[in-house]
Amino acid sequence: MIERYTRPAMGRIFTDEARLAAWLKVELAVVEVQAERGEIPERAAKTILRKAQVDAARALEIEKVVQHDVIAFLTAVAEHVGPASRYIHLGMTSSDVLDTALALQMVEASDLLLAGMDGFLAALTAQAEKYADLPMVGRTHNVHAEPITLGFKIASWRAEMARGRERIARAREAVRYGKISGAVGTSAHLAPTVEKAALDKLGLKVEPVATQVVPRDRHAEMLCALALVAAGIERIATEIRHLQRTEVREVEEPFGKGQKGSSAMPHKRNPIATENVSGLARVVRSNALAALQDVALWHERDISHSSVERVIVPDTFILLDFMLARMTRIVSGLLVYPDAMRRNLESSRGMIYSQTILLALCRAGLTREQAYALVQENAMAVWANQKTDLMEACLEDKRIVKKIGEKEIRRAFNLEHLLRNVPRIIRRGLRG
Repeated sequence: MIERYTRPAMGRIFTDEARLAAWLKVELAVVEVQAERGEIPERAAKTILRKAQVDAARALEIEKVVQHDVIAFLTAVAEHVGPASRYIHLGMTSSDVLDTALALQMVEASDLLLAGMDGFLAALTAQAEKYADLPMVGRTHNVHAEPITLGFKIASWRAEMARGRERIARAREAVRYGKISGAVGTSAHLAPTVEKAALDKLGLKVEPVATQVVPRDRHAEMLCALALVAAGIERIATEIRHLQRTEVREVEEPFGKGQKGSSAMPHKRNPIATENVSGLARVVRSNALAALQDVALWHERDISHSSVERVIVPDTFILLDFMLARMTRIVSGLLVYPDAMRRNLESSRGMIYSQTILLALCRAGLTREQAYALVQENAMAVWANQKTDLMEACLEDKRIVKKIGEKEIRRAFNLEHLLRNVPRIIRRGLRG
């Protein structure tokens, strides 16, 4: 079922109104510090703090004329403040406002994503525990390998998402830096103590050596962290899509009451939600590449990064927020078909136990090459339908019977034995 995006909190962080409000917050923090230090008149500071406001529509209207967003913003604020506005932006440059405000936005957006990650992790944990003991075939190269459980598979997803959460948390700290150090970052017109005090008020840290901008490796780190989470989500979505194939149909994404799968074929139940998420992951990855390309600016700054960030930063946070919401719903409502899992486990006719027989022969004295050749010969006979299953083939092979005996052969075909350590691994995966 396709649901509409109903989490507007993330989108609101990146509206024009929120962006200009963040700019004003930065300006007022500097005014407040300068007044405390006696660098501007206290009366003027009080007037500014009381009257300062910005109307986004008015600022955009002014920008059409002046062709400079920060000047338009300052002019719009000045219309409310009056003559005292000359003390706003004193000694500052545009990037002091832009980069510091962007840090505020990214920290707030990160906090929303971390909350979304917590919800997704909870859903994954619940399903991993629920299906910890449900056996299914493991696949490598898209071919049956050895058995696992559905809970084991989901625990792997959960462990990756836990790492993703840690990456976002680290990246949150990496972008929690502002700069109020002037035109090329030398603090020529504002003391570093003003910068430190203003950023403290904003809950940010001082960029150790800024140019005119905060270096863009910080922003690239965040976008790469988000891209890694998106890639992990895509892995989960792709797996669900594979398992939903008609000839497999072991799990299925939720299918809502009244939902339709195809305009032409009424029987269809297509994995449209997971396909959608897989597509969005490509966009998030592309945005991370753009962020990496933003790192190399000319000299102390240019603005080639600016137009890029106005697209990739809001889009990436909003997209990942949506992907997390969608995948939480999908995982929580996952449709699971144990009978199909059992049927598929049995469809390879005992081949999933081939390594157990191989190891038993090795322990009995054969070289690995001898044991491999012997088991493979019998496995190929099963594939060619010359034998019913691998156990029958091994029991009829006198060479194997002579080496390990019928009892050992039968003991090798034991599902519980192969899965005996899975509960411990799941618990280990859910601890992180």
